[in-house]
Amino acid sequence: MAKILVVDDDPVIQLTIRRVLEQAGHAVVVAQDGQKAFSKFRAENFDLLVLDIFMPGMDGLETMRLILKQRPDVPIIMTSGRPQTPGSIPEPDYLTMAMKLGAVSALPKPFKPATLLALVADGLASASRAAGHSKPGPDAISNS
Repeated sequence: MAKILVVDDDPVIQLTIRRVLEQAGHAVVVAQDGQKAFSKFRAENFDLLVLDIFMPGMDGLETMRLILKQRPDVPIIMTSGRPQTPGSIPEPDYLTMAMKLGAVSALPKPFKPATLLALVADGLASASRAAGHSKPGPDAISNS
């Protein structure tokens, strides 16, 4: 299937995402922060990334910016588990911001495995279509 880079500083989230994706047949590489993710991204060819926004050091938005600068066609699913505290000053919606900056999907934590797999399938399909690898539909068949 696909080779996916999972980037999250929480080992439990890393393990959860890895298991879900590997059970679906994907090859998974894990990085704990943005700097390690960017190094792995430059060294290997990934079909898709699942990238947390809030990490120590280089955050997910900066990591995404650097990755898309190198390879604008790679689909990135951004995740975040940062809750909004009732009565606090509202923070920006970082997942919406990530989508505006180039992420193909946003995945709030906690999430259901089926939701993750659906977003991965959609991201891979859109990347395949963009690259011109989509299968021809019935309208493309000629009756000559």
